[in-house]
Amino acid sequence: MRSSSRASLREPSYFVLAALLDGRLHGYAVVKRVEELSGGRVKLAAGSLYSVLDRLLGEGFVIADGEEIVNGRARRYYRLTENGQAVLAEEADRLAKAARVVHERLSNPTSPGPETGLLPTWRALPA
Repeated sequence: MRSSSRASLREPSYFVLAALLDGRLHGYAVVKRVEELSGGRVKLAAGSLYSVLDRLLGEGFVIADGEEIVNGRARRYYRLTENGQAVLAEEADRLAKAARVVHERLSNPTSPGPETGLLPTWRALPA
């Protein structure tokens, strides 16, 4: 499990790990699954994908899990490790907590405190 001092995952890394929750995938399948899971927001080019995978391999979050030749080209497969799954779960929890804070504040705006006299931060000040 990652320590709380570790930086949060970047969005491409987060979605690559999430894609591998489906099981062992090859590079092109990872690209397609990342795009689906992110609602089209994350579109990885081959170079970007392999940079992310190299970093995740180095951190022990994924492992290379076999290779085959398809139409004369090598197709390498990747799999999520237990450590990668733990890091992904921790990041998902962190993001959910952060979103919950904002949603709660949007649905229950706080009134200005007598000690500050300030307006809630989400309200625009008059021009």
